[in-house]
Amino acid sequence: MQAARDRQKSYTDLKQRIGDVAYKLNLPKELSRVHNTLHVSNLKKCHADEPLAVPLDGLHLDDKFHFVEKPVEIIDREVKRLKRSQIPLVKVQWNSKRGPEFT
Repeated sequence: MQAARDRQKSYTDLKQRIGDVAYKLNLPKELSRVHNTLHVSNLKKCHADEPLAVPLDGLHLDDKFHFVEKPVEIIDREVKRLKRSQIPLVKVQWNSKRGPEFT
């Protein structure tokens, strides 16, 4: 448990405590566009078996902090037929940090 706390602490240092439930943080340069106030009341316990730390250098984010994911290949094509119309459906595999995704 202590090792996990030390690992999390290595990402940032506390700058200032604001009241009982908030802290200002000193964030690294890679996170300069992220708001530096952390509200403890927003935290929830993580029940994952494996560590969820993702290296920042491998992420591609746009201006609104959405993941930039690109299509890898088209898996399947289908045409859904309704009474008077036809809707083309395409199943695409995307490159994603969360594993293979198909939409």
